[in-house]
Amino acid sequence: MIQTGLEILLHEQLALLKNQRVGLISNPTGVTRDLRSNVDALRDAGVSLVALFGPEHGFSAAAADGAAVASGRDARTGLPVHSLYGNIRQPTREMLADVDVLLFDLQDVGVRFYTYTATLGLALQACAENRVPLVVLDRPNPIIGEIVEGAVLDPALQSFIGHGALPIRYAMTLGELAQFYNREHNIGAELRVIELRGWRRAMWYDETDLTWVTPSPGIPQFATTIPYPGMCFVEGTNLSEGRGTGLPFEIVGAPFLDGYALAESLNALKLAGARFRPIAFTPCSSKHAGVECYGVQVHIADRATFRPVTVGLHVIAACRALAPDRFEFLPTSWEGRPPHFDLLTGDARVREGLLANRSIETIMRAWTDDLARFEKTRKEYLLYE
Repeated sequence: MIQTGLEILLHEQLALLKNQRVGLISNPTGVTRDLRSNVDALRDAGVSLVALFGPEHGFSAAAADGAAVASGRDARTGLPVHSLYGNIRQPTREMLADVDVLLFDLQDVGVRFYTYTATLGLALQACAENRVPLVVLDRPNPIIGEIVEGAVLDPALQSFIGHGALPIRYAMTLGELAQFYNREHNIGAELRVIELRGWRRAMWYDETDLTWVTPSPGIPQFATTIPYPGMCFVEGTNLSEGRGTGLPFEIVGAPFLDGYALAESLNALKLAGARFRPIAFTPCSSKHAGVECYGVQVHIADRATFRPVTVGLHVIAACRALAPDRFEFLPTSWEGRPPHFDLLTGDARVREGLLANRSIETIMRAWTDDLARFEKTRKEYLLYE
């Protein structure tokens, strides 16, 4: 049986919070194994919760991708809910004024550009500056904690979707990542990680005995997390990544693509663990809303050999090759310039290489040394076998 950091806290380490005013960064993923919210479980255990904090998508995890979330009050408890996704993205001195200990309890997806990593890093900085201890209640990395992929972030491309010297798929839990940030970024916060019990690095989320709770509208099910580290690259183009459909990040298309030709060209590559099927779909929101699109669905035949970053780059290259006059990289992002694609990949050379028609293998070879250095450093922070 796997026990999350929340479970260990509730059953074994409540003394940490005795006579403390407690803040909580979380959303609906912060549940016990029987799906009770951490707010209810902590309050029932006698913990003095004084403030709640919500990451992107809000404390309810219901707000749309990139949408600013307002602060307010929780209707059930009357507690203040401080938004960390709007004009303010880091706990302020005022937010922390009545907080003695800050808890962090979120289910991550194991990908650098999923913004809960940035929220963690900024919370650590705020806690260090305001001398508030941070306690991370650890949860599994759903896409296993062994496979590292993608370019290590260029510091010039630091943003809220690219926080810290990480590759796209960093193969750590948030507890491990907190320790990495705290030391490697010289933050120096008073940090405690309450470790998972029973989780092993080779476990996919559906191999645990935990129930998946949707962390955001774009990740409706665990299966979405598997292609997400590479298929999210489509966000940085004028193609639909499937937002506004039931298959976000599992499909790609546009009104100007030929899905059959796209599937044929991608299947001819014989990419490990992947098959592609022609598909037509009409998004109800986001890019091409209300317009029929043609493209492919990525079917994962073998997730052990499937490499989403490699597949994502091949998908982009194939779409561009089929419609060179219509395909575009978006010139900006919701953070302004540079192009959103660069913020996602963390390395402008990726987009430049695609535009120059370089092979995907050549583009990825440029990451080799940086990835090797990251993997060596990463090992210092691993908590699980």
